[in-house]
Amino acid sequence: MRPALRPGLLPLWRDRDTIQIGVDPRRGAALTGVGTAAAVIELLDGSRDRAQVIAAATELGVPVELAERMLTLLAGAGMLIDFPAATVRALPDERRQLLLPELAAASLARMDSDGGGQMLARRAAATVQISGDGPLPAAIAQVLTSSGVTVWRAPLAQARPQGERAAPPAPAFVVLTGLHPPEPVIQLLRDQIPHLAVSAGEAIGTVGPLVRPGTTACLRCLDLARTDRDPAWPLILAQLGRRRPDPPACDAVLTVAVTAQAAAQVLHFVDRPELTGPAENATLELVQPGWQWRRRSWPAHAACICCASPAA
Repeated sequence: MRPALRPGLLPLWRDRDTIQIGVDPRRGAALTGVGTAAAVIELLDGSRDRAQVIAAATELGVPVELAERMLTLLAGAGMLIDFPAATVRALPDERRQLLLPELAAASLARMDSDGGGQMLARRAAATVQISGDGPLPAAIAQVLTSSGVTVWRAPLAQARPQGERAAPPAPAFVVLTGLHPPEPVIQLLRDQIPHLAVSAGEAIGTVGPLVRPGTTACLRCLDLARTDRDPAWPLILAQLGRRRPDPPACDAVLTVAVTAQAAAQVLHFVDRPELTGPAENATLELVQPGWQWRRRSWPAHAACICCASPAA
């Protein structure tokens, strides 16, 4: 183990004998009776293993027993990580500075023991395809790339005969911005590829649903539910496939807000695929001028071919 102070937290003195690590009490902790053992904190940069930290502390005049107690207190308070040295070394120089804040934020948000190293590895291994036009695809791609995800932009492949396998490389996740023809979207269900719908127009941003094929409500489930409420919806939907408002009613702030929310849902899925996300069986909607995200539930429809509904 290479003990390091959890990144993103600043050591601050409360008095001459008490040190506070972190500013916000929801993240930090205070240790009292520190005294000269505070010198140990300066050594916790991940460049030394535990024995080397103790040895360096003794050279600074900190007794071995006191240095070990300081490390124990810091670990008990959740302030230490096992520095992911191999992960950081493997990053190209230009990527390292970009991704170190991602590691720090992940370490604090999840309080993991490796400083976000496993999370970064999962992101690098995930391949996310983004399909659509307008400003959203490029904006979402930029955020995901900056977060360590492998991203490629490409239109959805056309539907294939059922049973024919997808040509590699196949994405682990697809982001659909705007409207798409039903056939390639159905193909995502057949290929068991999770996907997220994202749109912005009429001064409304919508993120979701996030579809786990065969498990959660799909895009056709939403269309069937809308048709139950409005029989004219299929006719409206058919016209939307051929026409677009020009210009679209999506300003810069709405674009940024939708981009951030969409990227957050993708990262939630990539980082913690075992956890249900807020956009599953739901849409997250932002309506101007209120600027308040609201979650709207969409259960799987019994008449849908996706088989996500218990009644299907």
